[in-house]
Amino acid sequence: MRDPYDVLGVSKTASHKDIKTAFRKLAKKYHPDQNPDEPKAKERFAEANQAYEILGDEEKRKAFDRGEIDAAGKPRFHEFGGAGGGDPFAGFRQQRGGPGAGHFEFRTGGFDSGDIFSEIFGEAFSQGGPGQRSRQRGPGAGAGAPPPADLNASLEVSLEDVVTAAKVTAQFPDGRKIAVKLPAYVEDGQTIRLKGQGEVSPFTGTRGDALVKIRFAPHPRYRVEGRDLHTDVPVELADAVLGGKVTVETPTGKVALGVPAWSNSGRALRLKGRGLPLKTGGHGDLYAHVQVTLPKDDAELEALMKKRRG
Repeated sequence: MRDPYDVLGVSKTASHKDIKTAFRKLAKKYHPDQNPDEPKAKERFAEANQAYEILGDEEKRKAFDRGEIDAAGKPRFHEFGGAGGGDPFAGFRQQRGGPGAGHFEFRTGGFDSGDIFSEIFGEAFSQGGPGQRSRQRGPGAGAGAPPPADLNASLEVSLEDVVTAAKVTAQFPDGRKIAVKLPAYVEDGQTIRLKGQGEVSPFTGTRGDALVKIRFAPHPRYRVEGRDLHTDVPVELADAVLGGKVTVETPTGKVALGVPAWSNSGRALRLKGRGLPLKTGGHGDLYAHVQVTLPKDDAELEALMKKRRG
């Protein structure tokens, strides 16, 4: 692990304010949420956080400068009776619970990096703050530890899936495939959050969330206008003139549609409740646009048209 002074880019005589400023810049630059497509950002962010854990605390910084702890904050036990008769356990306090029993405890100055993250990224990083995410802390999580990173993916869904609130599958950058149940109402461009399906935090061991951005796939049959659908329906000349019935494909199956007599091409016939789900419940409508088709090689029709023209 690199020297924390080198990581933060400060000298060994830097003030606490200079150290704090340097860390703020690195934390903001390399935070995983700000760099979802940069795999090394998480590593640099963790490195900067570890460096500030040492240098941002006066007691730990002094212990590091004396060579009593390493860049990871772990004790360096020198040989007993070291040069100059110095205390090999300087910076530690020995506590005894009985004859022959005891443990050494490193004394810190109450350092909490949560204040820094709160300043940079808002209350989601502050311990106990009103905007704190419940996933920020887990068993063994240190105070102020940054939350685990979220995973992002885009998913194209068919209009049939949207109408039926189907279960679809999203694939994430790490190769995982996750089943997603579409809500009863979903919009094009909407993001669905899957709790606990994101990346594992190197600080807490907890998972972030998976964010799935929904996109409506272009459809060969339907045009979308708001929550209504539009489609073209071929209608034979006889049915357009005399009236009749045609079959219309809807997202939930075929239905029979009555065509009024004397229907011109472009006439829109409404199929109520056959469109996309509405936020307030129910569905939009499907509009079938009449497209009159002529019979092929119909001699009688040709003769009639000639007679009418003549």
